[in-house]
Amino acid sequence: MTRTRLLLVLLLTLFATIAANAQTPSEAEIERRLQKLSHELRCLQCQNQTLADSPAGLAEDLRREIRVQMRAGKSDEEIIAFLTARYGDFILYRPRVTPATYLLWFGPFVILLLGLFVLFRYIRQRRDSIAEKPLTDDDRRRAKELLAASGKETA
Repeated sequence: MTRTRLLLVLLLTLFATIAANAQTPSEAEIERRLQKLSHELRCLQCQNQTLADSPAGLAEDLRREIRVQMRAGKSDEEIIAFLTARYGDFILYRPRVTPATYLLWFGPFVILLLGLFVLFRYIRQRRDSIAEKPLTDDDRRRAKELLAASGKETA
């Protein structure tokens, strides 16, 4: 009976170790996930670079924190949720479309459409303000004289 218990405990320990090793991601997998995730996050110090591109110390600290969370088994969504809760939406390199960011996402298009509307209205107004008048006899005579004079100079 004691042998059976000992064998059972050894088998359970073996299976638990295999299961634990199967659930912990490898370092290569963590680095691949880190590279993908760090291209989606902004360096808080550089502000115009992703975490992957930034040489700043703060960016290295954030990458280290992400590695720790990945080793703990957290998903990319959980890590992003943690970082946005801690640093705000500013950490996202491509901000989410929310009512607070509508101006950021749609503002350039609205300004472009507004500019095109003003341009077309200006062009139409200018076109309408130019009145087409037929040539008078005096204008025709003067045009013939100018054409005749230019014909003599070129000949």
